[in-house]
Amino acid sequence: MRILVTGGAGYIGSHAVRLFLARGHDVWVYDNLSMGHRAAVPAERLIAADLCETQRLDHALMLHRIEAVVHFAAFAFVGESVTNPSKYYQNNLVNTLNLLDALRRHKIGRIVFSSTCATYGVPEIVPITEDEKQKPINPYGNTKLAVEHALADY
Repeated sequence: MRILVTGGAGYIGSHAVRLFLARGHDVWVYDNLSMGHRAAVPAERLIAADLCETQRLDHALMLHRIEAVVHFAAFAFVGESVTNPSKYYQNNLVNTLNLLDALRRHKIGRIVFSSTCATYGVPEIVPITEDEKQKPINPYGNTKLAVEHALADY
């Protein structure tokens, strides 16, 4: 399968890329390198770009005939999300909507979204199950939950 891994130069993304490559998939990494590391992925598989660059995203999806996306490209520091919510809404929500719109334009229907337990806020029961109420208590959790809602709507 031809897979695009957004945020694929980050810790979790780079390990997913290695696994997909080892399993014989044709994998491309789309990462702005603001938190990821160029050396974490094969250089010939890296597209150094941001999800706000919709023309570059469209080009990558078309050029590599992408069939599925694994989406790890998000900021994930809770404290920073409280002091700089705009950064989190722009990257985690708006840029994910850019990605979803591009997937629709290219008729790509497969996406794996890396969400977070932060969408549940302070859990009433541990361990948390997906049946628990989602009540995020910070902008990071809010942005991830907003994307979950958008995915359901899209």
